[in-house]
Amino acid sequence: MKTKSIITCPQCGNQKEEEMPTNACEYFYKCEKCKAILKPKPGDCCVFCSYGTVPCPSKRKKLL
Repeated sequence: MKTKSIITCPQCGNQKEEEMPTNACEYFYKCEKCKAILKPKPGDCCVFCSYGTVPCPSKRKKLL
């Protein structure tokens, strides 16, 4: 199972590959370029599901 995802900041477009936690959802993420604090979009459990290239491990387990 992939545990890395590229998060794209909706404010400035900065992208960064991050390691996803496998046992919890990450609710906040701070963009290192513009310092925006990202929160999940309505209906998503974490910032990786909203802004990442790969859904979080928790969501993928639910889909199986």
